[in-house]
Amino acid sequence: MKSILVVEDDIIISLLYEKILESAGYHIIRAHNGMEAVEKFRLLQVKPDIILMDHRMPVKNGIEASKEIMAINKNSKIIFLSADPKVQKEALSIGAVHFLEKPFSIKTLIRIIKEKLEFSSYIEAA
Repeated sequence: MKSILVVEDDIIISLLYEKILESAGYHIIRAHNGMEAVEKFRLLQVKPDIILMDHRMPVKNGIEASKEIMAINKNSKIIFLSADPKVQKEALSIGAVHFLEKPFSIKTLIRIIKEKLEFSSYIEAA
């Protein structure tokens, strides 16, 4: 089962992602801010297949957390989720594999996750 680290400070949105993505067959790991995400990522023996990263969060924002996660494992696949399109360029420049501007449909989110996982499977098999 593929795993997804969901980094989102809004508890309701986090639970929504969890329920929908679990029903789509993914194992979900949650973090409520960037610092918690980095700590969980560091401690996980098996790294998540995809990370969904919010930007505006308390303690540590998505850009800062993504930089630290990429420093731990440069092959991390981060899908950046933000209502602020101004951070798109920076998110992609630090290694995010996709930027999805809020609001978006769950159907779009699941499609992007599947595309990124299939692409990485294709690359690993080549």
